[in-house]
Amino acid sequence: MRDFNGKVAVITGGASGIGFALARKAASEGMKIVIADVEEGPLSEAETKLKAAGAEALAVRTDVSKFEQVEALADKAFDAFGGVHLLCNNAGVNLPISRPAWEVTIDDWRWITGVNLWGVIHGVRAFVPRMLEQDAEGHVVNTSSSVGMASTSGLAGYKLTKHAVLSLTETLAHDFSLRGAKLNASALCPSTVSTGLRDSARNRPVQLKEGRTLSAEEQKVEDALRGMSRNNPAATAGEVAERVFDGIREGKLYIFTDDSPKDYARKRLEDIIAEVSPKAAGVLQGRR
Repeated sequence: MRDFNGKVAVITGGASGIGFALARKAASEGMKIVIADVEEGPLSEAETKLKAAGAEALAVRTDVSKFEQVEALADKAFDAFGGVHLLCNNAGVNLPISRPAWEVTIDDWRWITGVNLWGVIHGVRAFVPRMLEQDAEGHVVNTSSSVGMASTSGLAGYKLTKHAVLSLTETLAHDFSLRGAKLNASALCPSTVSTGLRDSARNRPVQLKEGRTLSAEEQKVEDALRGMSRNNPAATAGEVAERVFDGIREGKLYIFTDDSPKDYARKRLEDIIAEVSPKAAGVLQGRR
């Protein structure tokens, strides 16, 4: 997919961070834009900004963890603009990163998989069949992470979802190729980007609220990561958006913001081939 002008983009998690940067970039390419987000206030503000910049934009409040809401999003996008050519399954949340896997609560698992993994699954199921029926060039971008290629301690919930999204995207690309479809797929694997991801608990459903507070040590790690994301990002959200559109034009399956995902993948593959046990390693820090 090389020509974006006049085409339609749907972006989840589109009210802020990477999602809003993707929306602004899509607008600059002459696309019509549908942004979805669970936060109504920021979503409305984002729609206003896009329209003020001259874009045709539609905001749809959507909880991507609920299939019926993603299906309704697809209905509204197709009804409003007659088609969808770029789908960015970008909505994501995170958990405190320093806990071992056995301390991740059931509610933690339900929340993070509901948004990060099921949100992508729902997007693929609701949109891709209709995009295939269009018989037009199109692209699906699923937001994974640099840690989607990593094997190390910490980030159990987040890594599980991002590994799964990466695998789903790879499978999607193979399925498109086997079918001879006019669609392609890319996995966006950003490293540290200054976004609101570290504050995603603000949108956590009441019924899945955090059941315990951070320990002093966990809070120390969390504060350090906030500072790193803010002061030393691998890329800005705007730079990520530029790389995404370049990657789509070039037909890239993997879109990176730096080389850390390659380093993680190389080390993981070496360990797999050597069939070695994991060495003690610190908690991963590089991710969006």
